[in-house]
Amino acid sequence: MKALVTGARGFGGSWLARALLERGEEVVGLDRQTGRPSGLALLGIETDVRQEAADVRDAERLSAVVSSHAPDVVFHLAAQAIVGDAMASPVATFRINVEGTWNLLEAARAADVGTVVVASSDKAYGRHEALPYTEDAALEPAFPYDVSKAAADLISRSYWHSFGLPVAVTRFANIYGGGDLNFSRLVPEAVSAVLEGRRPVIRSDGSPERDFLYVEDVASAYLAVADAVSAGRGRGEAFNAGWGRPNTVGEVVELVCEVAGAEVTPDFRGRGNPRGEIDRQFLDSAKLRGLTGWKPQVELREGLGRTIEWYRANPEARAPAPA
Repeated sequence: MKALVTGARGFGGSWLARALLERGEEVVGLDRQTGRPSGLALLGIETDVRQEAADVRDAERLSAVVSSHAPDVVFHLAAQAIVGDAMASPVATFRINVEGTWNLLEAARAADVGTVVVASSDKAYGRHEALPYTEDAALEPAFPYDVSKAAADLISRSYWHSFGLPVAVTRFANIYGGGDLNFSRLVPEAVSAVLEGRRPVIRSDGSPERDFLYVEDVASAYLAVADAVSAGRGRGEAFNAGWGRPNTVGEVVELVCEVAGAEVTPDFRGRGNPRGEIDRQFLDSAKLRGLTGWKPQVELREGLGRTIEWYRANPEARAPAPA
């Protein structure tokens, strides 16, 4: 099978590419060639993935890449994925996350791709009192990043109902693991800090609650959804993946310090929840489990241990100390 992964040089995309290679698949990565270190290189698989330079906002270039490679499956992970950046630059975020998604779907439709999986987000639900989120919960986003993911989610599913494109969307919990270079996120900042002997900088007061999913469980969930769609199941549908239970930010940081054996305390620099973020989220994954048998395998303590060891072995990938 030939798989095309947009955003393959990023954190989640590179781990998905590795999982595909381990299954013996041919992998094409489509991404902007930025100056940032490639996740493919960090995982040691850069030469195993055929890479194409393209911006998802460039419909003509995107269509050319998809048609020339004729992939059996497309995983669309390319996105502007930082909540704070979306608050600062909403138009750019909408163009990448929404226009980029319809460009990808049009390219896949024109090339008659057999399976498409689009990465949405648990943020697409917005804030709900009833938890955990199930897939039939309304999408009620309020902030730019969340709105961009909800719009892409709805557009993607419309391509099955309107045009018969075999597509499904994924709504995953907070992803963590080695190789994440977005240090505004909790885990890579906390792990980098404790390994460097400094206090982890936390943008909240530690009270927000999140569902945390280790990146290898994320990759296996993507594959489970793709296999289902390829077999004619779950088309036009959305699928959650998470543990179904939350941990507070403070609990996660304390666990990082404990597992790493670090005697430091967090530097909490916020009150309540950072603006533009949802205070409490976790997911019900029963739908995906019932359809495919998927369930997460890596508990939080073990996953943080693996993450700490990855950053310990790759000191060049740790976060610099913030100003």
